[in-house]
Amino acid sequence: MWLRRSILAPKSSGRFFSSQATEASVKFDNFRTLESNPTNHTEAHLARFYTVDPSLRKTTFHKTTMPKKYFEDTKAFTEMSLMVREPAVEVIGYLNKTDYTKPINRFVFYGELGVGKSLQLLHLIHYGQANDFVIVHVPWVPDWFKRPKERSNSETKEGYLDINIDAASWLIHFKTQNTDLLMKLDLKCSKEYVWSQRESTPAGSTLLELIEHGINRVKFATDTIAVLLEELKQQSTEGKCRTMVAIDGFNAFFHPKTVMKFDNKIKATPDDITITQPFLSMTQSDWTGGVCLLVVDKWALSEDRMESNLPKYLMGRKGFEFIDPFVPMRVDLYNDQEFDHVINYYLDRKWIQNYVPGLDKELKFLSGRNAYKLKQITAPL
Repeated sequence: MWLRRSILAPKSSGRFFSSQATEASVKFDNFRTLESNPTNHTEAHLARFYTVDPSLRKTTFHKTTMPKKYFEDTKAFTEMSLMVREPAVEVIGYLNKTDYTKPINRFVFYGELGVGKSLQLLHLIHYGQANDFVIVHVPWVPDWFKRPKERSNSETKEGYLDINIDAASWLIHFKTQNTDLLMKLDLKCSKEYVWSQRESTPAGSTLLELIEHGINRVKFATDTIAVLLEELKQQSTEGKCRTMVAIDGFNAFFHPKTVMKFDNKIKATPDDITITQPFLSMTQSDWTGGVCLLVVDKWALSEDRMESNLPKYLMGRKGFEFIDPFVPMRVDLYNDQEFDHVINYYLDRKWIQNYVPGLDKELKFLSGRNAYKLKQITAPL
């Protein structure tokens, strides 16, 4: 705690206090960029923060879109800003040149815990929004298998388990992110879907009507997801839309166990959960008109599988062979320029409240230039 006391002012009634740094001690002129359209981000913008339009906080970047701690940061900082980093810029360069009549490209982001893989994904989701991609975003796959809201025996697939409340929540998430674009594209169901003797979705119904059915009739939520994603694959291939698949914690789909059990007390695997297959299908390269962005992470696994951050270890042989070939995208620790700009950003936002000469070097040593550790070390008491 001695470090925090050297950084922070004494407590008062507010969370943040006036920085006592002089203008001469801190430079605020080079850590931001005014280019807020991710389509235009290039190497010229590296290591600089850009601010996301606040209007997107109700749609593309609503609360459940982002990691909880980052969402809390956006409230503390009174803005949503992302640093332009090399992995995202490299992928943006590829996407700007992609021939979308070819099978989808698959990018797998990996790296140490806390280096910012999820934020790279958010940057690219913003790119997708800016370029009219339908966003198929799973914020954190392990929530389904480690903390499901409920589980029930599937009524449509014998021997499988449903997590329909979680499925309905995902449909709400998808609808929130994509409603405006779906209304603009006016995508329709290619055929009739029969849910029961009395319920069906006729051919020609809009995808929004399909989604509403899954939300209102929770028992069919998982089946609705399967239909929705197959429709998106088909319609993307036909050139009616472009689809961006963005999945964080993707390797959880290949973890050998979940917390759920069948009625006979046998533990279920992700393959036994009906929501798994539709999303795995979206990551196969059997369709065109889209892109697949996947994050693999140690935190998506159990504590006994923390030896490596490489994709082959995190996904296992089964997952690695399933997604191969893919483009690996390593997310590294902050480089020196990124670290300096983060410090300046924290000072600007009053996250670091007292600056003293030499503080940068001390923080760099203690955090190891790890984004998550730096945030913890400098957090107000």
